[in-house]
Amino acid sequence: MDKLDEARRQIDEIDREMAELFSRRMQAAKTIAEYKKEHALPVYDAAREQSLMQKNASYIKDYSIRSYYIRFLQEELAVSKQYQESLLSGAKIAYSGIEGAFANIAAKRIFPYGRVISFPDFKAAYDAVVSGECDSCVLPIENSYAGEVGQVMDLMFSGDLYVNGIYTLRISQHLLGVPGASLKDIRTVMSHPQALSQCAEYIRRKGYQTIDATNTAMAAKAVRDGADKSVAAIASIETARLYGLEQLDHDINESALNSTRFAVFSRAENTNLGSDDGKFLLMFTVKNEVGALAKALNIMGSYGFNMRALRSRPMKDLAWQYYFYIEAEGDETGENGENMLRHISLHCDRLKVVGHYSDEIILKEDDE
Repeated sequence: MDKLDEARRQIDEIDREMAELFSRRMQAAKTIAEYKKEHALPVYDAAREQSLMQKNASYIKDYSIRSYYIRFLQEELAVSKQYQESLLSGAKIAYSGIEGAFANIAAKRIFPYGRVISFPDFKAAYDAVVSGECDSCVLPIENSYAGEVGQVMDLMFSGDLYVNGIYTLRISQHLLGVPGASLKDIRTVMSHPQALSQCAEYIRRKGYQTIDATNTAMAAKAVRDGADKSVAAIASIETARLYGLEQLDHDINESALNSTRFAVFSRAENTNLGSDDGKFLLMFTVKNEVGALAKALNIMGSYGFNMRALRSRPMKDLAWQYYFYIEAEGDETGENGENMLRHISLHCDRLKVVGHYSDEIILKEDDE
């Protein structure tokens, strides 16, 4: 047997072994997809992929072929993600609003392979996951301009779902009119009250009358159906395409940093972060005793956990009583975290970890 035949024989044997390893890898990918569906996690994990690339590339000691191996890894990961997406293509994702609303845009960005399903309000979307009708829901928790979304915070506190991801969607508001309308035709603008508030200075400067709508997409739909050149909607550019409207002016919101944070809720808690770089959400009520809140907050710091946000909300069933919401950095599932929670609970009537997530992901409002 000459050298060529021997090399080909070796390649055939290696290919057979690689086929067996590929089958094992894809079976592991299937298990990961099942976990991600249960815990409402996206297929693409940028941090994990980068870590995997760096670690695996270091196994190749021959620098002349390392770049080829990196290309091989990239293709391998792409195939794995495609397989996982095919397994998750039936995942049902609930959101509040109609097609074109910012929640709809966020849900499609987070779960491009899923089936996004509209519900009339936050509670209906949340309850659809509780009942098992949907696998997860995407709900807004905070806007950089208008503040927290109280209804969703209340659901988070009183409900049983877990938050397994936080995503930020930059919000750009545009003035949208019916085909043939021009900027000088507009007399009235229609949108969600929050969007109108975000564009208040622009509206005042133009002298427009305002009409409240349930959400920005509903405003766009109403403008299309009304076919009145003097009425415009304030909404996203994606909504303009969806409802056949024309962009009359762009980026009219007062703050260029306007964005909304969305939380992904599921029935299963994801504690598989395994890093002190993770974040967790904590909600609690304190006992009616002097200094209870201050003591609880000091305990968190004494255990080395960095508190990124603290908010209070009135309790619906008890007048002048409040619950508290904390976003903190660190792994509270370890021994140090368990001790911290046990110590804090001494000053609380109610205490629960609502969820865990790794890095907050920035979503693009539009793919173009």
